[in-house]
Amino acid sequence: MLTDTLFFSIVALISGCAVGSFLNVVIYRLPIMMERSWQAEARMALQLPAEHTSHFNLCVPHSACPHCQHKIRWWQNIPLVSYILLRGRCASCSASISPRYFCVELLTGIAFAAVVWRYDVTPVAAGGLILTAALIALTFIDAETQLLPDQITLPLLWLGLLFNWYCEFIPLADAVWGAALGYLSLWSLFWLFKLLTGKDGMGYGDFKLLAALGAWMGAAALPLIVFMAAIVGIIASLILRVARGQPMAFGPALAIAGWIVWMANSQINQLIHWWLRLSGFGA
Repeated sequence: MLTDTLFFSIVALISGCAVGSFLNVVIYRLPIMMERSWQAEARMALQLPAEHTSHFNLCVPHSACPHCQHKIRWWQNIPLVSYILLRGRCASCSASISPRYFCVELLTGIAFAAVVWRYDVTPVAAGGLILTAALIALTFIDAETQLLPDQITLPLLWLGLLFNWYCEFIPLADAVWGAALGYLSLWSLFWLFKLLTGKDGMGYGDFKLLAALGAWMGAAALPLIVFMAAIVGIIASLILRVARGQPMAFGPALAIAGWIVWMANSQINQLIHWWLRLSGFGA
């Protein structure tokens, strides 16, 4: 029913903005947590005392302004609304708040609404919301730090396999092949590029992200995801005017392409079947 779908899409929009607020915490804190973990391991190996002794994770300490350490009150942390009312500035020191916080909340809300509108209130939609949240977090983390954390990519891969085992969005065998080929395809390109140029063309996080997308959407979706990611990457480099030789994260392009393919799944299947028939491989 159109009315029900519209209602649940609005609910997803509001819920997505709230999830986006949490994703901002993940985007900001997870790279710091990873860096502290690496430093702690290095200092332990060198038998040096720990540099950081206070707890720092996704829950502790309380959210605060990075400039003046003013603790953010609940009414200063309402998704979208607080940013607008505060005019993008800290309530205490008036330092500028990154527009990324507003963008992530808005983007997550819109993306959640689009998933529910596309797949209605179904297990597939629930899986799509999980995939969407993870891809948004990975996109912004990679764009800012050129890291694709294992803490997100590896659980996303296993969740994709479990999702297809339960929902049968695609056959489980296709999901397993998608994960394997997703990793091996970029791994092979990485080493071929390195043998030819002596440089690293991408990071291992990109292999794991494509493997995760393969686990969710199957091996057949991988060529289209990679092709679309290349197009997205080229467009982004032109818009951002990335200098020649300057490193650019490929993860955001993969995530965007993967989400588009997920949303356009039925249309893409029709296109593949049409192409197979046209080329003589279909029935």
